[in-house]
Amino acid sequence: MAESGLIDVDGGKLYYEVEGDGHPLLLIHGGLGDLRMWDDQVPVFAERYRVIRYDTRGIGRTETDDVEFSDHADGAAVLDHFGADSAYVVGQSRGGGIALDLALDRPDRVDALVSVAGGVGGYEAELPDGVEAPPWEEMERIYEAKDWEALAELETKVWVDGWGQPPDRVDARLRQKVHGWILAAMKAEKPWGKPQRLDPPAAERLAELDIPMLVLIGQADEPGSVLAERHLASSVAGAQVVEFPGVAHMIHMEQPERFNELVLEFLAGV
Repeated sequence: MAESGLIDVDGGKLYYEVEGDGHPLLLIHGGLGDLRMWDDQVPVFAERYRVIRYDTRGIGRTETDDVEFSDHADGAAVLDHFGADSAYVVGQSRGGGIALDLALDRPDRVDALVSVAGGVGGYEAELPDGVEAPPWEEMERIYEAKDWEALAELETKVWVDGWGQPPDRVDARLRQKVHGWILAAMKAEKPWGKPQRLDPPAAERLAELDIPMLVLIGQADEPGSVLAERHLASSVAGAQVVEFPGVAHMIHMEQPERFNELVLEFLAGV
């Protein structure tokens, strides 16, 4: 069983789980679920590393007051709690953006970075003519109306199916699982606090990065995310990039065996 507990941070308590021994490996989940989205990775990674994962504010079993905070500072606080001077860091989607901000703000804390369909703060993708973006404004309207059922389904179409892809492209159990996470999180309406962005944003500072980096891209992902990840890979000297044909945003859940193999191979070479 994993060790679990709560870490006190300014205005909140972060729920964590840790398993295994070895060099610290910090997993930061995306916005579509909590730390459970790493369930297919932890048993494998824990054979080599001390695997640390946690729920970010507003999600899962983490609690926060309505205070200003930075997600990447929370990540550093998690490392502090375990006495880890530095760690390998793997972040998916929003978690990839948090991991990237941590590497830029505290480069001494990140030994290597794996960005999994990750965000790049401040990057604005310019889609080619004829490429359709997801209906972001419609999604915002539905959010304001608190029509959680409709929004969860639309979020699932964008991020799990892949925008413009049929709903049967992915395993029905995976789709149902993530859809359930999204809907439960929306219905819970947990406070998020007031997250503060890195200033200047990551998009303006990518040339500062001087760490081993692996960038993983799902070619069936939402087009703006694909462009952001390709921009990240091309902007960091020496970055490795692997693209997954026919895979959308949830790379590590769609193809966990290949994902695990690639990450372990990358980290073994650091």
